[in-house]
Amino acid sequence: MGDILPIRFQEHVQLTALGINAANIGFNTLTMESDKFICVREKVGEQNQVVIVDMSDPNNLTRRPITADSAIMNPNAKIIALKAGRQLQIFNLELKAKIKAHMMHEDVVFWKWVTPTLLGIVTDHAVFHWTLEGESAPLKMFERHEKLNGSQIINYRVNGDEKWLLLIGISAQSGRVVGNMQLYSRDRGVSQPLEGHAAAFAELKLDGATTPSKLFTFSVRSETSSKLHIVEIDHKEGNPVFQKRAVDVFFPPEAVGDFPVSQQVSKKYGIIFVVTKYGFIHLYDLETGACIFMNRISGDTIFTTTELEATSGIIGVNRKGQVLSVSVDENTIVTYILNSLNNQDLAFKIASRGNLPGADHLILERFNQCLATGNYSEAAKVAATSPRGILRTPATIERFKQVAVPAGQISPILQYFGLLLEKGELNRAESLELARPVLQQGRKQLLERWLKEDKLECSEELGDIVKAHDLTLALSVYLRANVPSKVISCFAETGQYNKIILYAKKVGYQPDYQYLLQYILRLDPDKGAEFASLLVNDEGGPALSVEQITDVFTAMGMVQQATSFLLDALKDNKPEQGALQTKLLEMNLLNYPQVAEAILGNEMFTHYDRAYIATLCEKAGLYQRALEHYTDIYDITRTIVHTNLLNPEWVVNYFGRLTVEQSMACLREMLANNMRQNLQVVVQVATKYSDHLGAQQLIELFENAKTSEGLYYYLGSVVNLSADPEVHFKYIQAACRTGQLKEVERICRESNVYDPERVKNFLKEAKLSDQLPLIIVCDRHNFVHDLVLFLYQNNLYKYIEIYVQKVNPARTPQVIGALLDVDCDESVIKSLLSSVRAQSVPVGELVEEVEKRNRLKMLAQWLEARVLEGVTDSHVYNAIAKIYIDTNNNPERFLRENQFYDALVVGKYCEKRDPYLAFIAYERGQCDMELINITNENSMFKHQARYLVKRRAQDLWAYALRPDNHHRRQLVDQVVATALPETQDPEDVSVTVKAFMSAELPNELIELLEKLVLEGSAFSDNRNLQNLLILTAIKSDKTRVMDYITRLDNFDAPDIANIAVGSELFEEAFTIYKKYDQHVNAVVVLLSNIGNLDRAYEYAERVDKPDVWSKLGKAQLERFLLKEAIDSYLKADDPTNHVEVIAIANQSGKYDELVRYLQMARKKVREPLVESELGYAFAKTNRLIELEEFISSPNIAQIQNIGERCYENKMYEAARILFTNVSNWARLATTLVHLNEFQAAVDCARKANSTKVWKEVSAACVENQEFRLAQICGLNLIIHAEELENLIRQYERRGYFEELMSLIEAGLGLERAHMGMFTELGILYSKYRSDRLMEHLRLFWQRINIPKVIRACENGHLWSELVFLYTHYDEYDNASLTIMSHSADAWEHATFKDIVVKVANIEIYYKALRFYLEEQPLLLNDLLVVLTPRIDHTRVVSMFTKTNNLPLIKQYLISVQQANNQAVNCAYHDLLIEEEDYKSLRDAIDNFDNFDNISLAQRLEKHELIEFRRIAAHLYKRNKRWKQSIALSKTDKLFKDAMDTAAESKDSEIAEELLSYFVSIERKDCFTSCLYACYDLLRPDVVLEVAWRHGWQDFAMPFMIQVMREYFTKVDTLEKVNQELLTKNEEKEKESTLITPGGVGNPLMLTYGSPAPYGGAAPPGGIGFPANGYGGF
Repeated sequence: MGDILPIRFQEHVQLTALGINAANIGFNTLTMESDKFICVREKVGEQNQVVIVDMSDPNNLTRRPITADSAIMNPNAKIIALKAGRQLQIFNLELKAKIKAHMMHEDVVFWKWVTPTLLGIVTDHAVFHWTLEGESAPLKMFERHEKLNGSQIINYRVNGDEKWLLLIGISAQSGRVVGNMQLYSRDRGVSQPLEGHAAAFAELKLDGATTPSKLFTFSVRSETSSKLHIVEIDHKEGNPVFQKRAVDVFFPPEAVGDFPVSQQVSKKYGIIFVVTKYGFIHLYDLETGACIFMNRISGDTIFTTTELEATSGIIGVNRKGQVLSVSVDENTIVTYILNSLNNQDLAFKIASRGNLPGADHLILERFNQCLATGNYSEAAKVAATSPRGILRTPATIERFKQVAVPAGQISPILQYFGLLLEKGELNRAESLELARPVLQQGRKQLLERWLKEDKLECSEELGDIVKAHDLTLALSVYLRANVPSKVISCFAETGQYNKIILYAKKVGYQPDYQYLLQYILRLDPDKGAEFASLLVNDEGGPALSVEQITDVFTAMGMVQQATSFLLDALKDNKPEQGALQTKLLEMNLLNYPQVAEAILGNEMFTHYDRAYIATLCEKAGLYQRALEHYTDIYDITRTIVHTNLLNPEWVVNYFGRLTVEQSMACLREMLANNMRQNLQVVVQVATKYSDHLGAQQLIELFENAKTSEGLYYYLGSVVNLSADPEVHFKYIQAACRTGQLKEVERICRESNVYDPERVKNFLKEAKLSDQLPLIIVCDRHNFVHDLVLFLYQNNLYKYIEIYVQKVNPARTPQVIGALLDVDCDESVIKSLLSSVRAQSVPVGELVEEVEKRNRLKMLAQWLEARVLEGVTDSHVYNAIAKIYIDTNNNPERFLRENQFYDALVVGKYCEKRDPYLAFIAYERGQCDMELINITNENSMFKHQARYLVKRRAQDLWAYALRPDNHHRRQLVDQVVATALPETQDPEDVSVTVKAFMSAELPNELIELLEKLVLEGSAFSDNRNLQNLLILTAIKSDKTRVMDYITRLDNFDAPDIANIAVGSELFEEAFTIYKKYDQHVNAVVVLLSNIGNLDRAYEYAERVDKPDVWSKLGKAQLERFLLKEAIDSYLKADDPTNHVEVIAIANQSGKYDELVRYLQMARKKVREPLVESELGYAFAKTNRLIELEEFISSPNIAQIQNIGERCYENKMYEAARILFTNVSNWARLATTLVHLNEFQAAVDCARKANSTKVWKEVSAACVENQEFRLAQICGLNLIIHAEELENLIRQYERRGYFEELMSLIEAGLGLERAHMGMFTELGILYSKYRSDRLMEHLRLFWQRINIPKVIRACENGHLWSELVFLYTHYDEYDNASLTIMSHSADAWEHATFKDIVVKVANIEIYYKALRFYLEEQPLLLNDLLVVLTPRIDHTRVVSMFTKTNNLPLIKQYLISVQQANNQAVNCAYHDLLIEEEDYKSLRDAIDNFDNFDNISLAQRLEKHELIEFRRIAAHLYKRNKRWKQSIALSKTDKLFKDAMDTAAESKDSEIAEELLSYFVSIERKDCFTSCLYACYDLLRPDVVLEVAWRHGWQDFAMPFMIQVMREYFTKVDTLEKVNQELLTKNEEKEKESTLITPGGVGNPLMLTYGSPAPYGGAAPPGGIGFPANGYGGF
């Protein structure tokens, strides 16, 4: 018992093992607001991070690059609050959104989440609250007290209702840490300073209190004492006053500087947890202040704590990064208090408060004591608050009920129930006992309130009690108790039918729905119909089929309800519902035809018997519905003729369902039966289905019926939509026959479908009174000639005038032509023409018609009249021009002056008559192609040349000057000789020259230009023409170019020179540049084109121009004549090409020449390149003094780059000068390494602080065995994990193992020491110093990469170390296998036991057993004890049986026998038989029955010891082998066992046989005993006969007396029961129909208890004899 602890201590996670730097684990960098999250601020390299550890998944860290002074996670959600300076921000990490932000006006010294939605913020002067909700700013709560000035704030807390606020701080005073607190009341607005280090708020419900008391507890260590104080705040009236507590807090003598750092109160257990700086945990009872436990849980300071909600304990973090928790151990704390503290009152309080085990005997003792002393109220309280309800039993209730209560006092049972109702929920028995008296007193409202408050445990029995008083309340009870049958009964009785199905489905109960429906229909048919719909439409499938429900409705004659139900049930219109659809329609057609009409009208159903329904519809006078269902044509034609009783619109639509043959048959029948009545409908049908039935058939239908009127109306409705010529023709015919001439006229005018020839001929033959339809047809279809002939021949002249004047004046030319063809008089024609409005006559067609007949002069007068009217129509003037040409009436003047005729038409007309007139017409109309052709054909080149020059059209020139034009030479001669000399317009010349150029006629062009430029024309000084002349010569005759350049002075010299260069006329170009003093271009030609460097040098000296020298210098540079080029650049004083000069100088290595050039260039330009190259040139020429002077003077040279170049070219002295100048310590360090100045190199590397530099310097130091310096470098390298491996390889390659280990050992103490260093040092130890490895692993196993070291240990055969690593890496399988494989080095029993129970592979257990069997057999049972929960007992037994080592594991077999495993049982039995331990064997057999009973019995019945044979008989008896058991007992004369077996068999035959056996061996004592033991089995007559025959009546007499007594008692009982039954039958009244739980709707059946059958159950107590013998004898 001394090892029992009242707490559970657990390490949840090691933060350093998660990769969190130990330096960042502290009060200022780590926060823990709840047991859900830990937040750590880290700095990795130069980047600040916030690491969030989710305690539910600690291995999955969240790292966010956040720069903040403080970060705290919300206690519940993934919300983080950040502080940077005075800026506060709150972020939702899951939504990645900012929630709030605020800028404080003071520095924040501490802040904390005081609730999940409230932040407490502490500044130097005040405390604020900032809510997470809304947009409000922090609200000031109170000013800080002056006593907290200079204190470090370590905590801030609020109580549950946020009315009390507490600020805690510490400060160093007089060599100790003083705690200062400020307690503030928001209601009073006052503060109280207190001395204290840690504090917490709590609530505790005291005995007799109605509400919990609010408490404040704080701990303090002063100079003289250490106290824990518990005081009450905000005392409420009516509650008992809490007595203030002040108890001592014990601190060990060695813990002089220890003090409380945090305090938490367990809400569940009412226990105060106090944690001190030195890692001690103290547990105190909140109510009494008693100290429960104190111990040290951490060697390091636990600097932050919070509540562990899961166990109502405390969790915190210490400086090593351990996350530790302490919780109350529910199973041991009460026992600990009783045994270790010997405080029964405290144990009782904590057990009652926390519902904990361990004090049950105290509870029972106190309860009994209270009852015994009459303290019933205390007894009720003890029972009501008993932990785990150990006293809340029916027995306790009975004891309270049996207590006699004086008048005027409250009974204990009521006190008991009152306490229970106040405390919580009553159990089943308590609820029943309380409900009975409450209902009897008529106070059911109390019961309702208790049910709402979940104070009662509902049960069927409680519902039955309540049902007699309130059915609704009973329903509530049944629902809570989950009694489906009773719930449905209540639903039905209260009319809540709609809830029945939902409830039954919810609880999985199946009532008798069919009977239930009948019952509801009788009560309320409408509700019954609704219920039926619910049954069918249930989501889980219909509770009753539609057929069953329909049968119920039909049987009860409820047509309306059946219709309503079926309409809803059959709405899905499924094929399998056809019979029901027919039934629905049938019942309504026979009873309510209008309803059937509505149903059919809605077209809801399609699967009923249509033929049967159609017949019923026709009989009911529903012809429309009958037609909808009939399919036989005889039925349809019989019914369709009743159109007077049908809706015409429906009839028309109905024909859409019929076939063509059926439709035609119906239409014929309708026309044959009362045509006048049916004609309109027939026309409508024909109109609508014309396309379907065919117009031809319908026309024949009407024609056969001889109804032109019907045909007219039919065709009139379809003609506008028809494209059938026959339809249109028949419509014209019908309209003519019915006198509808206006319609004939319309259709002739508008239709485009009819056959015009056929219609024309019909109209001619019809001889209509009005010929307008014929005129329209002939006009539309160009039968004008036939029309005029028809009208002229029939003397219908009036219609000819009407046609041209009113119908279509545009047809006048055709009419005139037709009249001319019939030799009509010319005067008549002129008269007709003059009668037509001139604007409507197309003159062109008229002229064409007349001209075709050579009668054009006939129109002269009419045409001249049009000219006088001011007409501008070209056809008029074309006709007049033709008349003037033919009559030679001054045509040339008309052609030149008139602007309205068509030049192309008139020109064509003149070509054969007079080509010159044609030229005039073409010239006026600019008909270019026609003009070219007519002038070429008639050799009119002079006219053509003049036209082309004046026309100025390039495309026309191109056509005229095309190569395949045979007349081109004649044209060119006329242009040069006549056309151009005549013109004075420069544009004419320009266009002509361009045309010659485009036509690629250079020689002709030169000829033309020489005439214009060199022969003294007006264009001699024209710059463009001079340019063109030279260019043309360059292109076609280069020999003339130099002459033209010499003779001409007004040309564009630069452009011409460039073109000359392009044409490789370099001398001509040089002459031009020289003539015009363009020296640079001239020297460029000499250099680039002529390529004569000497001529260029001479020319440059002659002109002595800087630009010329620059060009020469560039050319010399391109030929790599560096010295000459630099001389030229110096003469030009030109530094512009310094880049190229530098490049070539670097290539050729001529740095001396480069220095001259760069010194000149530096004076002109200030560029980094120039100065950098100058510095580099100094270095290359080893002018180090000049270099130092250069870099010390003002410059813009890139010193760093120069140094790099010097370093790359191994000019280390120069590089040192340069790197020193720019303070590039990194490069300077490597440079010094090359100069073997290692100490200086290390100093520079320290200044550079670069990994790359440290690597280079380190490598050099190691190479030169400068190990001291190398270690300095190495310490700066090994902190970078990526560099460690290369460094180790560098040392190992040279064999410097000790130096390497010394280096890494020195690095372990560094602040940035990482896992790789510890890992690699372990690997090095495994290779070179294995004796130091285990110590290293024990110290640093949490900081090494275990898998990597495991491989190293395997390679080094370090088995103990390997086991250690496997164990700490949770590789228990490998650890176990390693121990067994290398037991000499690695095995240790206690360690192996701890490891093997954690393995995942079950097979290892059995390997371990074999290992122990071979090497440590005496420890087998100890190993089996720890393996028992996970091994297969059968397999273990089999394994040891095969090796014949079962005795070694006897203790194991005993310990696992509780599993009742067959193999274990059999093995244990074998051991016991072998040891002849029959008592243990009997116990094992009785307690564990999983074995082959018969086999064991057969084995034991042959055993030499009687006790084993007795066990065999016992086994036979257990397996109901009565005879074998009795026979064996007889053999061994164990008669009592035989009698017990016979009595247990319940077989009269066996009992009587045993009785006879005793008689046969004359054992009267056994005979009497057998009568007693087998009383129920022995027949009285048999016993009496046996006793009489052998004279043993006296020994049988007690048996017979008992039998007689029993029989008389049964008779009396039967008589009494029968009398009671008769009395009840007389008083029974007719009861109303009720709903029984078993099936809703069944009448209540009262089942009466019938008397037990004769010879029924025996009375309690066995066979009915008194316990002390035979009926008092």
